[in-house]
Amino acid sequence: MSTLTQDPAPRTPAAPPAPGRDRYFDLLRALALFRVVLYHLTGWAWLPLLFPSMGVMFALAGNLMARSLKRPALGVVRGRLRRLLPPVWLLGVVGVTGMVAQGWGPDADGHPVWWWFHLTFWILPVSDPPYAEGLPGVQGLIGADWAVELAGPLWYVRAYLWFVVLSPLLLRALRAAPVVTVLAPVALAGLFGLGLLELPGERFSSGLTDFSTFGACWILGMAHQEGMLQRLPRYIVPSIAPAIALVGLWYALNHDFGDGHDLDSMPLAQALWSVATVALLLHISPSWREWPDRLRRWDGAIGLLNSRAVTIYLWHNTCILIAATQWDRLWNVAFLEQNVPWLLESVWPVLVVTWLLIACCVVTFGWAEDLAARRRPRLWPRSADRAGAGGRS
Repeated sequence: MSTLTQDPAPRTPAAPPAPGRDRYFDLLRALALFRVVLYHLTGWAWLPLLFPSMGVMFALAGNLMARSLKRPALGVVRGRLRRLLPPVWLLGVVGVTGMVAQGWGPDADGHPVWWWFHLTFWILPVSDPPYAEGLPGVQGLIGADWAVELAGPLWYVRAYLWFVVLSPLLLRALRAAPVVTVLAPVALAGLFGLGLLELPGERFSSGLTDFSTFGACWILGMAHQEGMLQRLPRYIVPSIAPAIALVGLWYALNHDFGDGHDLDSMPLAQALWSVATVALLLHISPSWREWPDRLRRWDGAIGLLNSRAVTIYLWHNTCILIAATQWDRLWNVAFLEQNVPWLLESVWPVLVVTWLLIACCVVTFGWAEDLAARRRPRLWPRSADRAGAGGRS
């Protein structure tokens, strides 16, 4: 990979990606979102191997961030956060109100002053916002411990926020020492995973774990936008990436990989598999001037997923819980229990109900993304807003 460091000509700003490149990235983002929903519903351990959604989404966001940083850094960071936070605030208004209505409050954890302080993380999630555990469900609507599911996606918001804030420094480091900058997060993941370096306190360790797991994906996205990957000989990435992926797979298989213990619980394996897959996907990166024939029919769906990516990601866990709760009630129908138990046990009807509920969330809450982007609110956007879609991921 030494070619990565060569700079034979004076540096010039990378040309903006062709429209086809954006279509390819929109497709990757849409696939990542769909895979996230399916995985959180089924828990199938092989899904993150098939498509490491989180690494892909961080890489696409890093690519967009590097493109945006051709403008003054402070304004870019402020703009990224402005586009991200209003949908999070809307989730917080609904979620915190529901938790308080069920008895959650300053004395819930025995530290009332800290409770109020931690509540500010729902406004600026530099750390994990607090939520109530063990809450009862809402009879006939949603199952127990719903607050845990609602707060589940917020780790990504926290990680994304820190990546955005650090991006000006990461981009400067990438330009000065490309190989070291890309490999540093993976090396850190290795030190943590092999027990050679101890993680500090819980709140700080979660941020370090996220950086070590997905930092290389974010930086690879930036490197692609800077044109660094394109300057490599074409055989480099296809030669090295599979080897890195196999090391990650070997590590996972030797650490009890399976349902309930997959890549998400193995940061080192996740880091290796994700960065290898991201490198290959960025290496392919076709420039479609138009959608290929087989994808043209999906243009509307892909555009919708990109335009409402924040809303879909923030609310999908809650939609899954509501869908599963409602589907489980059908076991009380004797005819269905006796004649089609296989249907009641299937995940596919629940997936359909989940996406119907997600569509309701898009209509009910999606306008917050338009306001955050200073656009006229739309109930059902028909096309992707490039900056808005990428700003989320």
